Amino acid sequence: MNIALTLLALIAAWRLLCLRYQRAHIALLGRHLASLQLERHMETLTQGYTRAIHEQDETRQLQVLDTFAPTERAVAAQIRSLADAMQKESAQATRMGALSFCVPYIERFLPASTRDFRALLRIHAVGLRHVVDNEDQLEPKDRAYHLSAELYLLQHSCHWFCKSRGVADARLMLRHQVQYRKALESVSAITRSAYLKWLQGAAAQ
Repeated sequence: MNIALTLLALIAAWRLLCLRYQRAHIALLGRHLASLQLERHMETLTQGYTRAIHEQDETRQLQVLDTFAPTERAVAAQIRSLADAMQKESAQATRMGALSFCVPYIERFLPASTRDFRALLRIHAVGLRHVVDNEDQLEPKDRAYHLSAELYLLQHSCHWFCKSRGVADARLMLRHQVQYRKALESVSAITRSAYLKWLQGAAAQ
């Protein structure tokens, strides 16, 4: 009985630490998002692209995609603003665990198992701007597909920072029916290359 109670107490204490740690990350990101309309714009684009891609008439499809141009530019600008603002935060406050589950304050005792969220946001900002500006000269439908993936991966990164990698994977699948690996495969080459280097090289962050 004593062993069971001890285990329950340890589990409860661990859960409380996780919640406190996650709330700090949520509050940090939330402060920077408060002055932006990034989440609303992202929702507009992801839902709009899905509708447009399923349009049977190609002319109508192009017309719908064209209407999103101002929102695309706004998202690219606001992600850049978010990335710039987060650079002012401390390295310790912006570290995120590379493990699939939350380990509270892992950056204090196992920094090699963490990544820098500030660097990740810079990757997203550069990659999204690359696709918005259509530097690869993609067809409108292909461009919308890659932009959707860029936004899904960005959302995944924010959920990862706020909660854990495992939770981010689950939310991406639940909300968009998209697997994390599929999103990563579908972003632009410039985003994917930088992201994989970030993922593999904690010491360089």
